Amino acid sequence: MTSSPVQTHRFDSSDPSAIQEFLSATYDPKLRIQSRNGYRLTHQRVDTAPFALATTRQTGHLEIDASALGGLVIGRANTARGSRSCAGSTHRFGPGEVFLVTRPDEPCTVQWHPGEVELCVLDLSVLAQVATTAPARRPGRIEFTELGAAGTALARQWRNTTSFVRDVVLNSPADGAQSLVIGNAARMLAAAALAVFPNTAFTEPTAADRNDATTATLRRAIAFLEEHADRDISAVDIAGAAGVSLRAVQLAFRRHLGTTPMAYLRRIRLVRAHHDLVRADPRQETVSAIASRWGFASHSRFTARYHASYGVPPRETLNT
Repeated sequence: MTSSPVQTHRFDSSDPSAIQEFLSATYDPKLRIQSRNGYRLTHQRVDTAPFALATTRQTGHLEIDASALGGLVIGRANTARGSRSCAGSTHRFGPGEVFLVTRPDEPCTVQWHPGEVELCVLDLSVLAQVATTAPARRPGRIEFTELGAAGTALARQWRNTTSFVRDVVLNSPADGAQSLVIGNAARMLAAAALAVFPNTAFTEPTAADRNDATTATLRRAIAFLEEHADRDISAVDIAGAAGVSLRAVQLAFRRHLGTTPMAYLRRIRLVRAHHDLVRADPRQETVSAIASRWGFASHSRFTARYHASYGVPPRETLNT
């Protein structure tokens, strides 16, 4: 995949027509907004190719009809209250709650009272990079069976994940320009969404998966990782290269190496980052830039992992 630039947008208006036009262009061309009174809306959004994060607040009492938002849209109410109706049922939300706005491509109506909401819009293709729906190598789309989080602890997990992505990944210009960091962040959000909201993802290996989890599968997967470690690849890409299902390749790594395909990939990338640190000119390169190049979004986590592997902080290697 090519690099996915990070784009930031800010919108602030009290003009209902301008607000209608902006939200329709951003979320759904057929979006319709009704308001009991005048109101002001502010919207800050960070876009990457696989996902977007937005914080939006408004001062009115709005009814919003959406026909097909596209992607998986996850809301987090900071100060706002309201409800959403879809597929014949209505669900209320209030401050602190995490919820799916609707199922992908399903119409909904949202009652949004004054306050702030955070939104994550996740491309559906990313879900298939971290889980599948059936014991087939080309399964169908993952469906969500409930619109609310499966528990308060899981809702907290979602809040922590989005906070990490926003604060560590997207607020750093150097990191934001790197496709590996963006791809990893997208899969982190997808994995969290699948953990938080009940769905049809199928993750347990079948008998065929167990038969395919051989050392030959492992060798093919490792060869692929060694050759493509500089690219934004997922566990599904690894499974495809090895010619087995996602669960089979995951089981092969767990059975023979006691790790996961993505954890093994991080090891390879750490070695590549070490080589770059050894060769780099400290007057022209930084630890953060090299870490980001190899998909490590958090400078502190990279430093800790590097120190554990090489016995010295990465800055020391760079300046040697």
